[in-house]
Amino acid sequence: MKILRLAARFSKRFHLSHAWPMAFFMTGYMVWFSLIEMIPRRFYLQVILQADRSIPFVEQFVIPYYSWFFYVGYGLVLIYLTDRYEFDRLCTTLMMGMTLFLLVSTFLPTRQPLRLASLPRDNIFTRLIGRLWLTDTPTNVWPSIHVYNTSAIEIAFFKADTPRTKRRSFRVITMIWAVLIILSTMFIKQHSLIDVLSALSFIAISYAIVYMSGRVLRFRRWDAFAEAFEEKYG
Repeated sequence: MKILRLAARFSKRFHLSHAWPMAFFMTGYMVWFSLIEMIPRRFYLQVILQADRSIPFVEQFVIPYYSWFFYVGYGLVLIYLTDRYEFDRLCTTLMMGMTLFLLVSTFLPTRQPLRLASLPRDNIFTRLIGRLWLTDTPTNVWPSIHVYNTSAIEIAFFKADTPRTKRRSFRVITMIWAVLIILSTMFIKQHSLIDVLSALSFIAISYAIVYMSGRVLRFRRWDAFAEAFEEKYG
């Protein structure tokens, strides 16, 4: 009961009722993904293209790779606070892609064999990559969620009806940032080129469904339920 009261007060104070569906989805996503990663598999589909062998290892790209977490978080918060309709479209797009990723990883687990046997240098960048490789296995990589979610956030930035996102400087900076994140997945050998191309193909399909056909999850329908919870326990 105490936890419910704390959750209700926090939600009410920061006006988070509209964000509940995405929060519940992300909780389920993390649980599902963690289970997939822990289950040992006998078979993995190897995803690699010949072109991947020509892509150099550039350890400095670990910085934009890690910045993805801030990029996605910043995008969700900004769109939530400034354009609720665009927030619904963004979350619908994210949910579609991440659900597809979970289904593929569950029934057709993938692996990429691109990681180096040993890191060529010892510096802050290679140490960060070493830590990343220790915690993140080279499995369940197709399609790249890094690429898909980055593209979804960037689309939302361009579509949002807010003064900030309409600024030319904002669009240029976030576009460059998004491109660097996408490139980083290949330059630090986290993903194959096919992971990236597939994610971009799926984001194009999602765009057609959500933005062109108008199939959007309306989170406003949850607001009444969330607000009743806030009033009861807050």
